[in-house]
Amino acid sequence: MVYDLTGKLVVAIASSALFDLKESDKVFTTEGESTYRKYQRENETEILQQGVVYPLVKRLLDLNDGESQPIEVVLFSRNDPDTGLRVFNSIEHYGLDITRAVFVTGKNPFKYLEAFNASLFLSANKDDVREAIEHGFPAGYVSETDYEDNEADSELRMAFDFDAVLADDASEKVFQTKGLEAYREHESKHGSTPMGTGPLYNFLTKICKIQKAELEKERQKLDYHSKIRIAVCTARNAPAHKRVVTTLREWDIRVDEAFFLGGMNKSNVLEIYQPHIFFDDQTTHIKSISKQFPSVHVPYGVANE
Repeated sequence: MVYDLTGKLVVAIASSALFDLKESDKVFTTEGESTYRKYQRENETEILQQGVVYPLVKRLLDLNDGESQPIEVVLFSRNDPDTGLRVFNSIEHYGLDITRAVFVTGKNPFKYLEAFNASLFLSANKDDVREAIEHGFPAGYVSETDYEDNEADSELRMAFDFDAVLADDASEKVFQTKGLEAYREHESKHGSTPMGTGPLYNFLTKICKIQKAELEKERQKLDYHSKIRIAVCTARNAPAHKRVVTTLREWDIRVDEAFFLGGMNKSNVLEIYQPHIFFDDQTTHIKSISKQFPSVHVPYGVANE
């Protein structure tokens, strides 16, 4: 029987995002491929440390159960199967249900995203992520972090910037080209007009569908609590906030928390929310947050041109 990924939430994770590969990368960069290959073989039973998106991946996979398997995580790697064996040994050690992989031997694996029906590609390779975005694929670059995961906390909390992440960058273009006052006037005028979709729209809709199923379980079982919480964290404030609400209604998407900050530092509220992943299109926002929480730069739209 053919295994069908249609309808599933598929997330493609580069090994550089799932595990800490700094030591391995240093060997490759300073000593070359042959030494790197020998190093990986000699250390293939040494378990890699958890990487930036490990907390996200672990909680996503924990949403699968005996009744349903709505989520698939696929390993995407620039290694070949030989040098990549250490990564799969580490996956097995941590008990992660990841069984499918793409190994491309030094190339960017993004071209296989469509074949796996992936709604998101996360990597610690900036060039790979930017190339994926340029070709219309949903991708993000993970930033180094000092975050230490509390594995006793089983809830999955995700936070998303709105413009150029969930929605398109049409409004951001107005701000960048015409200034703040023109932007405010434009958003006030179009407050009842939904925005177009952005790079992470499909990921959001599928995770929201899973959340709805979780909430249905909560209604049926008095002792059950949903494991997913979703927040929008945007620099918009009134009156530009109305367009966010209009758009989410049009998409039939429910979020648990929304922060309309009007230029405040996003870390002020995220310190309280405690996300396991935060997505933003602007590096200035990522820099202020990435050391505290796992963060992903989505290099999409006019702010990244």
